[in-house]
Amino acid sequence: MLTILDEIDPTAPVLIAGPTASGKSGLALAIAEAQGGTIVNADALQVWSCWRILSARPSPEDEARAPHLLYGHKNIGDEYSVGHWLREVEDILATGVRPIIVGGTGLYLTSLTRGLAEIPPTPANVRTTADARMAAEGPEALLAELDAATAARIDRLNPARIQRAWEVLQATGRGLTEWHGETDAPLLPLDRVTPLVLDADRDWLAERIDRRFDIMMAEGALDEVRAVLPCWDPAALWAKAIGAPELVAHLRGEMPLDEAVAAAKLASRQYAKRQRTWFRNRMSGWKRLSMP
Repeated sequence: MLTILDEIDPTAPVLIAGPTASGKSGLALAIAEAQGGTIVNADALQVWSCWRILSARPSPEDEARAPHLLYGHKNIGDEYSVGHWLREVEDILATGVRPIIVGGTGLYLTSLTRGLAEIPPTPANVRTTADARMAAEGPEALLAELDAATAARIDRLNPARIQRAWEVLQATGRGLTEWHGETDAPLLPLDRVTPLVLDADRDWLAERIDRRFDIMMAEGALDEVRAVLPCWDPAALWAKAIGAPELVAHLRGEMPLDEAVAAAKLASRQYAKRQRTWFRNRMSGWKRLSMP
């Protein structure tokens, strides 16, 4: 994979996308050390201060090897969205650093390269209603109430996306697809960057995911989850860390540890599948790197 360094313009920004456990952070660090640059997080889970282990944030040792930004800088209870992230990236770009933007959140990266509609914030009462209905009825009920254009395009396996689309429709009277038709100019169009997406073999990736979760457990992932148990809110953005709900269930006596770990690994593999589908469907203009 490191032979790709010979093909990367050392003066241009680099974008690296890929499913969880595919080696994105290692590649970003190799580029930063070989060519210079600041590594910028594009993973919606790695922004939270409570999840160093469970979100697989770069280690303190790796962070010391090159500048890293937007990792672990948000606290439980903070508001955060793709719009917040884009504004933070815009501030970073204004400093003149060469960014190496790396992460697995496809919406962050496509919004960066294609632009993002300025959708009004969701009112608290709409969010409360959506949370309650998701808990009581599941995503299918909200999906059935979306406008036809949004329902035809949305990722039906992603409950958070379904809830967001429902909230937008309720709050504004306009579907998410209609809003996306009014996007701002992108911060980093593809023709100004080196866009890379790691295309990981399914079985190879599944083995890496399982092995990495075992390492997370050995490094204290359960203690990390135990620390947030008093304020656990499954509807909160920070609580979406893959594996956290399963470990919470164990800590509450609802599931043996071995079953919780097995369920967390399965959830991680399912998440990787959704990521790979997003990258395949939304990132056709990116250079694909086969893994391993």
